[in-house]
Amino acid sequence: MMNPVCLVERQNSQMTVNPNALKILDQISQPVVVAAFVGPYRMGMSYLMNRLDDSKSDLWTFTLAVLLSSCFVYNSMSTINHQALDSDDGEDSADFVSFFPDFVWTVRDFMLELEFDGHPITEDEYLENALRLIPGKDPQVQHSNMPREMIRSFFPKRKCFVFDWPVTSRKLLVHMEDVPDDQLDESFQMQCKDFCTYVFTHAKSKTLEEGVTVTGGGLGMLVVAYVDTINSGAVPCLEDAVMTLAERENSAAMEKAATNYCEQMAQCMSLPMDTLQGLLEVHTACKREAIAVFMRHSFKDDKREFQKKLVVTIQKKEEILVQNEEVSVKYCQAELQKLSEPLMEGFKEGTFFAPGGHKLYLETRDKLEQGYMLVPGRGVKANEVLHSFLQSQAGVEEAILQADKALTDGENAMKEAAEREQELLKEKLNEQQQKLEMQERSMKENIAQLEEKMDREREDLLRQQERVLEHKLKVGLEGRGKHLMDDTPTP
Repeated sequence: MMNPVCLVERQNSQMTVNPNALKILDQISQPVVVAAFVGPYRMGMSYLMNRLDDSKSDLWTFTLAVLLSSCFVYNSMSTINHQALDSDDGEDSADFVSFFPDFVWTVRDFMLELEFDGHPITEDEYLENALRLIPGKDPQVQHSNMPREMIRSFFPKRKCFVFDWPVTSRKLLVHMEDVPDDQLDESFQMQCKDFCTYVFTHAKSKTLEEGVTVTGGGLGMLVVAYVDTINSGAVPCLEDAVMTLAERENSAAMEKAATNYCEQMAQCMSLPMDTLQGLLEVHTACKREAIAVFMRHSFKDDKREFQKKLVVTIQKKEEILVQNEEVSVKYCQAELQKLSEPLMEGFKEGTFFAPGGHKLYLETRDKLEQGYMLVPGRGVKANEVLHSFLQSQAGVEEAILQADKALTDGENAMKEAAEREQELLKEKLNEQQQKLEMQERSMKENIAQLEEKMDREREDLLRQQERVLEHKLKVGLEGRGKHLMDDTPTP
């Protein structure tokens, strides 16, 4: 456990706040329980209270204790009597009635029996009996009743603890802080244990009006505000201090809410988001949560000034929308660059600058678009990036189209010329074929005519031979007959 640190002390008739103590408090962001121990000088109070040891300082010390604490412990010796009740000026405390802490009265070195009218009573009943008003209306009685009325009215929650003598040795009493626990009276040890248990169990966090909880940093700010006011000679105004605290706490709440927004946005989404609608839904949910965080940690922002500042801050942080677009553009451009490698390769090798190159280019580009559409997580700028890419290709496509057209036209012209030449050649072949066929027919006709002529000539020859033969036969027969006739005797 760290050693006690003085929070407020007196230097040159002025109260000063220890900056080291403020640093410690500023590191405590949780609500704090503030227990203040006050009482007559040299009655076992804290280091702070013993340092502020004049009557005026005692008054302001009491005031600071009431304003700052959530558990106000008033310590007195021996009994609760008129002197103990009259040691505090109730009128000075009345200005702060609405913010009084819980009240605990501790009675050191208690010398009485806890009984009333012969009956045993509790410590709390002993306190309530001591706070009973004295009958009568004379000024002295009214003056005596005033602190009783103040305590009864301003401290509705009250508790009392009585303590026996801690030791019996006067020498040990002089150096109580150095006395080990095993040398303390057992009853005193049990009473101390009960007191500490009550404080640890029942002491509440420091709160201000409207139930505003005070953190360590807020407590430090209140201390500074009150001490500055006291040093200026004015009476501490809780409302002014609360407004100053509200300024501080609301600024911190606004920063905490803005940080929460950024953290939630980072957790709930991964850039780039596919749709603007999805991004806006996440943004709206995180903004709603940020405002809820602000509302939990802010107070007295009646005009919603800090909430408006928070909204403006979050709107500035809506640069995430622009960032989402930028991430989407970069990612899509990178994916298109990878997918466009076949196109670039075709440009490099001149594949598209050939007859039919435009059709090949369109097929390659269509494959690129189809592959791009299958890429996940392209974000809100996916279509825009693709459109820009296609627009950038418009000039190249036109060049490919013109080259393809020119090359195709030339090829078609060459093809037509070749076809014409082939047609001419075909015609020549046909002519030759026809000539050959004609010659063949002519030859066949000649042969047929020759054969026919030969047949006629042969027939003529045969007829001529037959005639000759017939003639010879005839001549031969005629001669033979004549001979025969010559040889025949005449009758």
